[in-house]
Amino acid sequence: MKTVLVTGGAGYVGSHCCKAFAAAGWHVVTLDNLSRGWQSAVKWGPLVEADIADRVAAEAALRRYAPDVVAHFAAYAYVGESVEQPDIYYQNNSAGTLALLEAMRATGHGRLLFSSTCASYGHPVRLPIDESHPQSPINPYGWSKFIIERMLEDYARAYGFASIALRYFNAAGCDPEGEIGEHHEPETHAIPLAIAAALNGGSFKIFGTDFDTRDGSAIRDYIHVCDLADAHVLAAERLLTIASGADVFNLGTGHGTSVLEVAAAVNRATSDRLKVEHAPRREGDPALLVASADKARDILGWTPKRSHIDNIIETALAWQVQMSRAHIMAGSPLVVGKA
Repeated sequence: MKTVLVTGGAGYVGSHCCKAFAAAGWHVVTLDNLSRGWQSAVKWGPLVEADIADRVAAEAALRRYAPDVVAHFAAYAYVGESVEQPDIYYQNNSAGTLALLEAMRATGHGRLLFSSTCASYGHPVRLPIDESHPQSPINPYGWSKFIIERMLEDYARAYGFASIALRYFNAAGCDPEGEIGEHHEPETHAIPLAIAAALNGGSFKIFGTDFDTRDGSAIRDYIHVCDLADAHVLAAERLLTIASGADVFNLGTGHGTSVLEVAAAVNRATSDRLKVEHAPRREGDPALLVASADKARDILGWTPKRSHIDNIIETALAWQVQMSRAHIMAGSPLVVGKA
């Protein structure tokens, strides 16, 4: 049986990928310090509770489980926080990955699947954005991931590592079977915030309705997290066939959904319970971010199957309702998106 060691496997995207790997017949081992993940999301194999920066613990896990591939999700991922505290992003994301790479090198494990981001592109100079688009991040989060991609290229040249970086666009939605979902504290993603506003009687703030787009609101490429998970399994299978080198793939749908269209989809799913509040656009927000995922289709054989906005909203809504009921039964109502 093939084994994958998943760093950050207790988090949102990582846990969905753990489920996909297990369904594809892989032995799944999660390594997570649980600082921002949830132990309850680790359901498909053992948990090694450790930090990627802990060389001793990482090397011990690599020696014990001898993974065929390391899938690396462990990272801080709040753009605003990265601007306010860049030190923790470079320390945790970039330096932490360097420690992981050194642990892999010390134990003879050289295949890494990396969770990267479209934030490494910065403001688009052409659309749709393909993998050859210039990379010029505009925040420390994007730079921290950009630095890791450069590390992977250098480790491939110097040490014969094989790596694939997957640059996702806007991950969204939840496991349709309800076993895991999206749970951030604080929540900053538009779709769970909109759903929470509809469920809790609050309002959903739309930043900017004067963009040069079809309805004036910003457009983003939303990709269902289960489609992302499928792509990781395909990429890991490809890694097993590669002797060395560093490759990169975009993961997106190739079409965008505006923030106003997200709000409309939430209203369709909740019988018009969402109240919308318009606010000025935020500094640095691009009008339009849409991926070209042709390379993933042509080489990995991957196409998104669950990423229609209504399906994304349906699965995210079901998860939030389920979580709210569980907290109410426990005597502590859950209010998503509130501090």
